[in-house]
Amino acid sequence: MEWQGLGPSPAQDWPGYIGRFAPSPTGMLHAGSLVAALASWLDARTHQGQWRVRMEDVDTPRCVPGTDLAILQQLALCHLVPDGPVLWQSQRGQAYQTALDTLIARGWAYPCGCSRKDIELAQTRSLLRHHAAVYAGTCRSGLGGKTARAWRLNVQAVQAALNLPRITSWHDRRLGWQEQDVLEAVGDFVLRRADGLWAYQLAVVVDDAAQGISHVVRGEDLADNTARQMLLQKALNLPTPQYLHTALVLGANGEKLSKQNGAQALDLQDPLHALRQAASALNLPVRADVTDIDASLAHWTDHWRAQYAPNTPIKA
Repeated sequence: MEWQGLGPSPAQDWPGYIGRFAPSPTGMLHAGSLVAALASWLDARTHQGQWRVRMEDVDTPRCVPGTDLAILQQLALCHLVPDGPVLWQSQRGQAYQTALDTLIARGWAYPCGCSRKDIELAQTRSLLRHHAAVYAGTCRSGLGGKTARAWRLNVQAVQAALNLPRITSWHDRRLGWQEQDVLEAVGDFVLRRADGLWAYQLAVVVDDAAQGISHVVRGEDLADNTARQMLLQKALNLPTPQYLHTALVLGANGEKLSKQNGAQALDLQDPLHALRQAASALNLPVRADVTDIDASLAHWTDHWRAQYAPNTPIKA
């Protein structure tokens, strides 16, 4: 099957909803990533909107050549075809630089010369040592003779300048009311890494805005990132999407199924079987008498609508 021969849905009268699935091409799709893809696709179809695919290949050393196209092939076998062109983060460096330059010009980003060892040492000396991932703001007032390695967002400066509350709060469409004190939970987080690569948080925020993403449907493990992304959206004067974080597929060890803990690539000799397993993980009913992929997707769309968008009209 040639990916180039597969086009988007023929419908062109899209309302304002734009959702996305954003895999990292560090390996093939596995059972957990198919759950995220199916959930985001169903939510887009429920709202009669667009579904986009974005390759989050900003961490280029970890990406496997050719995996991006193979992932698109996997999605196509499951009849999950994006509406419109695919976006590759590896081609978006200038957009990320422009965003960073904006934050620097506003005094909301600063260079950091701390190594990982420096950060760990600062933790042992501070009251934050029970929050091992928190950056203590060592370089916030200057490098102190160190060489700049990374760039960080000055969370306090953004919140003060924009009159934002210390606690960032939002409503998740599945998890309900959420809140996080970003400064206490993670501190001033990285925008550009010490190795010169762009940080996930900045790239996601810039690309969601560039693609006009109105709704983000992704795994629950990413819920912790939402507050940081909302702060960046405010700092860059970008819109904030609505969020829905799905339950995770767990591996045999009880941890999130992922490429890092040995998740196996999807076996798509029977795509409907793989989709049925993904639907089951989303608590969607599986009908043995429905043996067609498109009919199954339509069936699950109706149930998704009843659960997450009960007031959305069904398109004739």
